[in-house]
Amino acid sequence: MEIKNFTPRPYQENILNTSRQKNTLVVLPTGTGKTKIAILLAIDRLNKFPNSKVLICTPTKPLSAQIYREFIDFSTIEEKSILLFTGAIPPKKREKIWNSATVIVATPQTIQSDLEKNRIFLENFSLLCIDEAHRSRLKYANTFVAKIYNQQAKFPKILALTASPGGTKEKIDEICKNLLIESIEIRSVYDEDVKSYIQKKDVEWIEVELPEEFKKVRLEIKKSYDIKLKELKKFGLTKPLNLINKKDLLQMQIQLQKSLRNKNPAAFYGISVIAQLLKLNYMLELIETQGITQLKKYWSKLSKEESKAAKNIVQDKNVFQAVESLNITTKHPKMIKLLSIAKEQLKSNPKSKIIIFANYRDTVREISSNLNSLNGIRAIELMGQKEGITQKQQLSTIKDFGNEKYNCLVGTSITEEGLDIKGGADLAIFYEPIPSEIRLIQRLGRVGRISKGKIIILITKNTRDVAYYWSSKRKEKNMKKILYKMKQENLTNF
Repeated sequence: MEIKNFTPRPYQENILNTSRQKNTLVVLPTGTGKTKIAILLAIDRLNKFPNSKVLICTPTKPLSAQIYREFIDFSTIEEKSILLFTGAIPPKKREKIWNSATVIVATPQTIQSDLEKNRIFLENFSLLCIDEAHRSRLKYANTFVAKIYNQQAKFPKILALTASPGGTKEKIDEICKNLLIESIEIRSVYDEDVKSYIQKKDVEWIEVELPEEFKKVRLEIKKSYDIKLKELKKFGLTKPLNLINKKDLLQMQIQLQKSLRNKNPAAFYGISVIAQLLKLNYMLELIETQGITQLKKYWSKLSKEESKAAKNIVQDKNVFQAVESLNITTKHPKMIKLLSIAKEQLKSNPKSKIIIFANYRDTVREISSNLNSLNGIRAIELMGQKEGITQKQQLSTIKDFGNEKYNCLVGTSITEEGLDIKGGADLAIFYEPIPSEIRLIQRLGRVGRISKGKIIILITKNTRDVAYYWSSKRKEKNMKKILYKMKQENLTNF
């Protein structure tokens, strides 16, 4: 078995040499050929252990389909022995075809389910490749599959691939432990053996001012939030109130739930207050970073809830009047700016392809609807299966965007991970910054894969948008520093 239709780059060959010897975590910028390393190692293992098999686990069905296609296009492994193994295939049929394949590409959830039910076994697999390895935490399916693989396989080898494993040593250590990693290979855009393959990306962040109408609503919500926050002092909260964030509230919620199990009646009240604070915090996020439509929809949902926390918020006269006074046709300034940028981009270059990222499904729908109302813009949405979108529809959307049937792709987090769009995209717009360094790196990787790309990040002044942006940048810088240190130490035990 051999590779075909590509020549390995020097850094891919160097990483291959390491991964032949040890279970390796590979951290590479998006668009630099991580899957090609998996193909190289797969062929090496299949030639070394005749009649063995290779398992590739990747988190989504669109990514599974993409990697399946790459193995067909770039290796001489018989196409009929490369199997796309998904939950859509009936369990009995999966059990039958498992033995006929040489390379199996699947979501880890499907593999976990079949392993638990003893439909499949991994003793003859000479390689387990975990794509998007940053998901290998806690009880995620990757962790289970890696554990069983290491127990069952006669000649185990694990290769883990990601662009961003996490911003702390604790997170990276957890991935390494869960995937039995023995060595780390990292390259950044500044490494000599990689930088000549990296397309330039210009990153611009554009600030917008929150309108007075929005500020008034935010003020009323914040008043209610601050009043309820003071009540938490009764439960021993010592941190300055202006520094309390969502993470602090969630941690305190866990503590109070433990106290509740010890039959502390006051804990009921504390849990209710925290539930109200979390809901109000979410409302603040919507008015600051998303828009009136999103806030109004959430308010409507709250109005129908039976929980005490929801009723207390809805019955707050000042909050009620502020939210109800909002004109639903008023656009958030970020929406106005986004439409202007997209229109100008396609006017200057009608062949442009634009990817737009947004955190919330309602925002994706609103962006798409507004874009399609403009001349020359053809927008399509890409969302996950929770919205009832099938794998076939997802793949069709990606294909249509790649083939220029649409020139704007508007998506939720499913758009971030690993998708290789035909022809690439030359502009990405972030509707909001994200505090996660992992998601930031994934988003940045969607443009500039083939030619020069541009990223525009929309930020509302004096809101959490600003903090989120700098938080993700700080975490990204810290992550790379930690990884290079771990690589230099040549760690063999985690």
